[in-house]
Amino acid sequence: MRERVIRDEIHRDILVPARIAKLIDTKEFQRLRFIQQLSTCYYVFPSANHSRFVHSLGAFHLATVLTRQIQENQPGILDDSDAELVQIAALLHDIGHPPFSHLLENPAVFATFHSHEHWGRLLLESEETEIGLAIREVLGAAQLGRLFAVMSGESEHDGKSIPPFLKEIVSSQLDVDRMDYLMRDERNSGAQIGGFDVERVFRALRVGEDGHLFAMNWGQPAIEAYLVTRFHMYTQVYFHKVNMLTQSYLTRLLVRARILKEEGKLQLSRELNNMLCNESLTAAEYVVLTDAHILVALSDWAAHDDQHLSEDAQRLLSRRGFHKSLRIDELSLEMVDKVTDTICEIVSAAGYDESRDLIQATISKSGYKPYVEGIRLEDGRDMSEVSELVRSLTQPTERLLIFVPEEVRDECETAARALIKPKQARLGEF
Repeated sequence: MRERVIRDEIHRDILVPARIAKLIDTKEFQRLRFIQQLSTCYYVFPSANHSRFVHSLGAFHLATVLTRQIQENQPGILDDSDAELVQIAALLHDIGHPPFSHLLENPAVFATFHSHEHWGRLLLESEETEIGLAIREVLGAAQLGRLFAVMSGESEHDGKSIPPFLKEIVSSQLDVDRMDYLMRDERNSGAQIGGFDVERVFRALRVGEDGHLFAMNWGQPAIEAYLVTRFHMYTQVYFHKVNMLTQSYLTRLLVRARILKEEGKLQLSRELNNMLCNESLTAAEYVVLTDAHILVALSDWAAHDDQHLSEDAQRLLSRRGFHKSLRIDELSLEMVDKVTDTICEIVSAAGYDESRDLIQATISKSGYKPYVEGIRLEDGRDMSEVSELVRSLTQPTERLLIFVPEEVRDECETAARALIKPKQARLGEF
């Protein structure tokens, strides 16, 4: 088997060694073709329908570029064996994602709930999966154990130390996972954020004496651009109000399907029954689940006698009948407590079901984390210490979105504004 060349919209040619291609050709990795990278984002950004498959290839490519860059800049600090482990870790970091990615990584949906990292580990450890057999063939038992140790961030394995930068390349504030999905998601969503120069970021990275990554001071502008891009992608794309609403629809749709199944009012496919009702789901049962099983069910559910199930299914199929968000910026938890009862009364008086037609979605972002998970410069200082721009991104943000039927939105907004004190509401922002 020869080296494989894969054409990619972001990175152009991705070169895959023959031994790594064996992992890509497994059915578990190919399954990622049918897992949406951005869950329901395509309802507001129609072209944002790329998959975890292409993202995983992109992360692998960036890990390959960065490990080679480190080897060139600092000869002897990273051997070829560990470089390959990092590349494989980047390739397989999303192997355990459920349908619709992070959205359905949710105990409200899965009767057997584990994180995608946990499922990924089970798939790789199993001798009954193609990916489990392939990874053993490629690495051997000893190196497989070291791969797991690298992915877990352990400091040593089998008596041999593991420098922390190996893990940091794959998972940190400045990792190949984030860099690929930011570039890829920006491109496919059509968001005009500005972007960042990943090649310059890579050229600036070094490994310190303590084994951690740091950036040369001259790389500060490129890293600032990366962090600003991340900030705006969250505010403009990932937390877009329509994306948050459709996520709510899909989650509660699946919860409703489980209730109806338990009541004997709905037949589920084997796959959906395993997801929603099987409390002892195996890795083999989990790994067949894709977005397609849910999308196929929507047509049947849209015609079901249960009003709750059919309404949400119809909304997702037609993109009609969507609830509308209250146009009140910076709506805090305290403010919501003040207005919820009144909004419920308005919704109910108009003939709607307040339990379903008043939808809340929380937007919570921790922000850049200096010192603990920060980005260190060559003089030992964190980026936030030398950059006012980065310092402005350290503050966590939390706000709520309230969705109501379009017919009562104006009335709900008027009532909400009357209840919120000017000092708390900052009415100039409305």
